[in-house]
Amino acid sequence: MIRFAAASALAVSLVLAACSDGAGHDDETNTVEGSDVPDLQGAETDGKRISQAVDRGKGDFADLGLGAKIVGPQGPEVKDALSNASGNYADITSYVACPSAMDKCDPASAPEGTIFTYVHIVYPGEDMDPTTGSGDGADSSDVERATEFRMTSPAHGFTGGAGYSKAEAMAAIGAKANIVMSCDNGALVWTINAGDGGDQWQSGEPLTFYWQSVLPPAGPASAYRIEVDGTAASGKGPFPAAADGVQNACLSTPADG
Repeated sequence: MIRFAAASALAVSLVLAACSDGAGHDDETNTVEGSDVPDLQGAETDGKRISQAVDRGKGDFADLGLGAKIVGPQGPEVKDALSNASGNYADITSYVACPSAMDKCDPASAPEGTIFTYVHIVYPGEDMDPTTGSGDGADSSDVERATEFRMTSPAHGFTGGAGYSKAEAMAAIGAKANIVMSCDNGALVWTINAGDGGDQWQSGEPLTFYWQSVLPPAGPASAYRIEVDGTAASGKGPFPAAADGVQNACLSTPADG
């Protein structure tokens, strides 16, 4: 039995009325004054309404029932560093899984309508080896505050099902942990709202993020980014290619009500 309650609930609430290129409405979601947290109060724009729907439907990684992983040229997992010209700022381990009923995950033979779950485990400030995903070497940087994980490209085939590990967020940030989900021109954004003091998402604290698509990965792509201590750093992870006629819930205006 496929257990994707978050995806199903949100998918029902979305009317796939927009083209996949996002034409015809404003996708921008502003931030709360004085912070990086998306302002989802009210619904003045289609972009804000879309983000509200995605945030309402966010799920807990612990509740997913996942099956086999796709095995690509790099094996079942893709490991990389999130970096910029000045160095590495986080490690990332990613994989794509089929539903729990599938003991083999091969996009070539997967049934039509298969939902692929993209999983990303992000470790701020981990070792300087981009091949480990997270290793025991010297820390690449002393990250005091990581505030955002996001895509840098539209989430092709996104069903509306997405979320993060609430247990890991609690371990890293504590009871005040609040991760807000939003869309930015078709791309998914997870904003870590930990306030100005106390525990933050910082070095060596893993957080698992996930999202679901009807499209399998086309291969690793430089499509993911973290923001740490005011610095942006990017890296590779599995990512689907655009496909004609396939919608993206981050570009589809929700139904009224």
